[in-house]
Amino acid sequence: MHEFEIIAEIFAPLAGEGSFGLKDDAALIAPHPGFDLVVTTDAIAEGTDFFAFDPAATIARKALRVNLSDLAAKGAAPISYLLNIALPPSITSQWLRDFAQGLKDDQAQFGVSLLGGDTARTDGPLSIAVTAFGFVPQGKMVRRAGARPGDAIYVTGTIGDSGGGLAIFRREKHALDEAQRTYLIDRYRLPQPPLRFGAALAAHATASIDVSDGLVADLGHVAAASGVGMIIDAAAIPRSAALRALWDDDPAAIVRAATAGDDYQVAFTAADHNAVMTAARDAAVTVTRIGQVETGKGVRLLLNGQQLAVQTSGYSHF
Repeated sequence: MHEFEIIAEIFAPLAGEGSFGLKDDAALIAPHPGFDLVVTTDAIAEGTDFFAFDPAATIARKALRVNLSDLAAKGAAPISYLLNIALPPSITSQWLRDFAQGLKDDQAQFGVSLLGGDTARTDGPLSIAVTAFGFVPQGKMVRRAGARPGDAIYVTGTIGDSGGGLAIFRREKHALDEAQRTYLIDRYRLPQPPLRFGAALAAHATASIDVSDGLVADLGHVAAASGVGMIIDAAAIPRSAALRALWDDDPAAIVRAATAGDDYQVAFTAADHNAVMTAARDAAVTVTRIGQVETGKGVRLLLNGQQLAVQTSGYSHF
């Protein structure tokens, strides 16, 4: 298939309002009075963020969801996205149809549509870049800056599961049962961004970030932007039973989970604990209090009052 066949047959059925059926050079996003438009972009690449043998549908959904995770962390409701994809010669028409089906499934789940993008060939590995758009009430986007001494630190979901799934693919020895193994692999392939909690973040969070590079590393970004220090209770970091079965429950395992990355949950700070927990219940999202903002700088990971050594705070792209 050539480029225009791919656009017309594979991607045009995903196009939504403002896209002109992917038959123009640009798209329109109508303003929403009283709201700000939030824009984010992320790319994933074969061999770094997914494996060549991963199902096309899950690759598509991961590419979209890592961007939706950013919107969730900003308190924004997603509306649409752009897709840029560089295809190696090995990609088949059936692979593209499966890829598009994955996008279609997530569009239905999250209420977004395709606005446009670009399709190209490459002699290198498959790479996918998505730019996502969302709306947040005017002036309410939650930034990295804003955490204040005395705020509590929270995180949604569980941490480290994606790293556990990657470890399985890298043939790390384990004694997991099939259900535990499948759970961790699914978390690696298919992030679960807490979009239903976005409105609560806009209402209650003082600072927020999605956990992509690792909990310690990403909270470090918040601490630096806010000009504060952070204390994390290592024992409070939420980890799944499957991950505990894989990596055990000792201090080294906790550090590994807190620095593995690729979680796409949201770490945030807030002052009103009761409001946060009520909002979490209303959104049916698991939220755990894991620490406290203090004066100073950096992030300290404590276990029973003793600071844990963290050699590498998270994933580095370079």
